[in-house]
Amino acid sequence: MIYGFYLSASGVLANSYRQDVIANNIANSETVGFKKDLTMLQQRPTAAQETGRFSQSDPLLEPMGGGLLAARSAIDSSAGGIESTGNNFDVALQGDGYLAVSSQGKTHLTRNGQMVLDRSGRLVLSNNLAEAVLDNKQKPIVLGTTAPVSFALDGTIAQNGKTVAKLGLFNVSDGSQLQKDGGTLLGIPDGAALSEAQPSVHSGFIEHSNVDPSTELTALMDTQRQLEANANMIHIQDETLDKLVNDVGRIG
Repeated sequence: MIYGFYLSASGVLANSYRQDVIANNIANSETVGFKKDLTMLQQRPTAAQETGRFSQSDPLLEPMGGGLLAARSAIDSSAGGIESTGNNFDVALQGDGYLAVSSQGKTHLTRNGQMVLDRSGRLVLSNNLAEAVLDNKQKPIVLGTTAPVSFALDGTIAQNGKTVAKLGLFNVSDGSQLQKDGGTLLGIPDGAALSEAQPSVHSGFIEHSNVDPSTELTALMDTQRQLEANANMIHIQDETLDKLVNDVGRIG
């Protein structure tokens, strides 16, 4: 194996992955409650470092490392900015915690607080009427379809001045284990227990994506330059080998 080719190829693959992650962030910069992804890269150990057989490796090449290795992306859970909508069924959370939603028989977490009532009076997410908003006991919230609804700062829901339900506001002990399950839903790892959270609930507001388009575009341009640099190195090494084989190695 030609070591230079290997290092440059790993750089192309890693930066291609980073490019895809950043592009997805930019595409969702206007998605309510979206949390951006962070590209996780690490230095790959050399074969000698993995096996401990340093006697079989070139000591001049060992300091170069084993190239870049792409790991699973992480979720940036920092808050996005909030904006007033005037819609009473829109809620924005301030502080740690998520809304609980039932989707396809499983409980998910989300910061998307755009809700509506369906025909049966269930409180559901407006972008998918099959995703029911859950209460603090992880049960679907069903309200009267005509009486005015109000949301208190602690998530208590009232109609006609009477408490009828409370939004389920939860968190997990290790947020790094949350996985995106499409849309703005975050999947809960198997065996993870939900704990009650206490963010403040602001009715009539939405939380924007925490993606800063200008920052992501700058990162995207940097990634493209790195990808091109690694691709150019592959081309240069290919030309060098071509001369080595066809010119230097030619028997006169």
